[in-house]
Amino acid sequence: MILADMGAEVIKVEEPGKGDDTRSWPPYKGGESTYFMSVNRGKLSLTLDLKSTAGPDILKKLIAKSDVVLENFRPGTMERLGFGYETLKKKHPKLIYCAISGFGESGPEAGRAGYDLVVQAESGVMDLTGFPDGPPVKVGTSVADLVAGMSAAQGITLALLARHRTRRGQKVEISMLDVMASLLTYQAGIYFGTGARPARRGNAHPSIVPYEVFKAADAYLVLGVANNSLWARCCTALDRPDLVRDPRFDTEARRVEQRDTLVPLLNEIMGARSAAEWLKRFEAAGVPAGRIKTVPEVCESDHLKARGMIVKLPHPSAGEVTVMGVPVRLHATPGAAATAPPLLGQHTEHVLRKVLGIPPKEIARLREHHAV
Repeated sequence: MILADMGAEVIKVEEPGKGDDTRSWPPYKGGESTYFMSVNRGKLSLTLDLKSTAGPDILKKLIAKSDVVLENFRPGTMERLGFGYETLKKKHPKLIYCAISGFGESGPEAGRAGYDLVVQAESGVMDLTGFPDGPPVKVGTSVADLVAGMSAAQGITLALLARHRTRRGQKVEISMLDVMASLLTYQAGIYFGTGARPARRGNAHPSIVPYEVFKAADAYLVLGVANNSLWARCCTALDRPDLVRDPRFDTEARRVEQRDTLVPLLNEIMGARSAAEWLKRFEAAGVPAGRIKTVPEVCESDHLKARGMIVKLPHPSAGEVTVMGVPVRLHATPGAAATAPPLLGQHTEHVLRKVLGIPPKEIARLREHHAV
């Protein structure tokens, strides 16, 4: 979808009569899955039965016209179908081939099934998420799926850039476990540096205080004070200049050491005023802070609407579909959320006729034999 937003022609090959699994996931709008529609805009949908006699030949023709092949089967599946990278590159040496899997193509766990939840669990991210006295918690969105997709888009773009220089294609391999483990960053650094297992801290940060959720008189807000300069400004906004000079809190390290004293004190201070009043004070002082907003508030945000991040697209069965816009802004060559997510097989006729040049009588025969 990221590549489609930036102008690539993306053809999604789906199983006839069924399609992408997420098409069946509720809730629905106009009979279409809201989950599917959230991540499939800008794509053309071609239904193709790779187990039929004609299906593989159509895919071969499509690959011959393509810059990139992207697949997310378990390792070995495409090889069994006759479309592994080593096979394809012999005929198409400039092809970029991107393979996404749960656990990668090498290592003792290669080939394992890898849904988002499984990878969140096995990457250490769930071990870090939640409160110390509660169970591990998944991230509130499908972060492993999404980061794998972002990494794939980045890898494909880099491979295309390399091809421009070398005139050769290559394989891009994305393991969901790899990309999620890479997100551990400073948490992994804590373990590598000290040998200690990082603890679940709820909304707290292991290395910065105050950097978490606080309760104002009427709502929750977050406060990010990552250095002594911000701490001094924060104390001004709190009307507590004495805290700047307090030897318990006068360095970054001491504030971390005195977390159990400082955080309750700040909650007591902030409980005396509304979140809106505190945010005005922090803004005036130049202190990073924000109110915890609901998903509906974000989806109706005037700021995001002004930046073009809330986009409405006409859809053939769901009426008007609202999606999040393009977050990467290229000012000279901007992308766009241009077309709605496709119905299953919506573009089969277009791809077969316009892209592959297959005559109408042959298309009718393919439909008759359920190849498409």
